[in-house]
Amino acid sequence: MRILLYGVLALPTLEAQNYLTTTATERYFNVVRRNLEASAEAMPAEKYGFRLTEGQMTFAEWLVHSTQRNYSDCAALKSESVPEAERLAANLKTKADVGKALKDSFAYCAEALKNMDDQKAASSDRVSYAFLHLVVHNNEIYGNIVGYLRVSGIVPPSTAARKGKKN
Repeated sequence: MRILLYGVLALPTLEAQNYLTTTATERYFNVVRRNLEASAEAMPAEKYGFRLTEGQMTFAEWLVHSTQRNYSDCAALKSESVPEAERLAANLKTKADVGKALKDSFAYCAEALKNMDDQKAASSDRVSYAFLHLVVHNNEIYGNIVGYLRVSGIVPPSTAARKGKKN
């Protein structure tokens, strides 16, 4: 009984600290955002149409895919319709356009995450999925484009950061 009482008394404290959303945002979202944005900047414009192998997405298509999913997931977090920018991203090809769209989508998500707490993240299947997908999916995309960078002779941003180097 005493343990249950302590647990009930500690619950509001744990809830207010928002461990899940704080950790996911600071440790994973912010990091993958920096890595993907830095990757977009590091890759030369002429390599945006590059594919590692036939049948894979181009470098630009990976970044557009991230952009589109960011808008879809973060619209769910904000409980609003998916912005038109999600649909428009499908036609982007140039480094300047793709890079700007990627940054804009991450800014949209950062705004959504400002109002996110653990209770809201667990409020529905749709919101939970979008919150987790935002972090996991972007890390999967970054894992894919690391190969594109390395084959192109570019040190990936995450590796450069660990070694204290710039691209």
